Amino acid sequence: MPGVIKGVLEEELQNSLRMRKDYESALSKLPRGCLVQKEIRGHKYCYIVKREGDKILHLYKGKLSSEEIHKLNEAKSLRAKYRHGLSKIKRQIDFLRGVLRGKESI
Repeated sequence: MPGVIKGVLEEELQNSLRMRKDYESALSKLPRGCLVQKEIRGHKYCYIVKREGDKILHLYKGKLSSEEIHKLNEAKSLRAKYRHGLSKIKRQIDFLRGVLRGKESI
């Protein structure tokens, strides 16, 4: 019976590793940065703000259509969702590796 539990935990670890890889690939496909709209003298201007090393870059995008704005905001919410999921999966992987590394027989 102990071998069954260990097998289930090892299978769960493999699933978690696969999910981490999927989250990381999905994050790499999303555009980096956050959309910021500034109003200057009554006109709205769009910028993409992103970090490169210690610097924060503001990239001017001009006037964007509402469809493009919606797409960038959706990418921002997806990025937050994936990062949260990735954080949970990393904690789960650490826990499973610790359990499987234990000295007691499972």
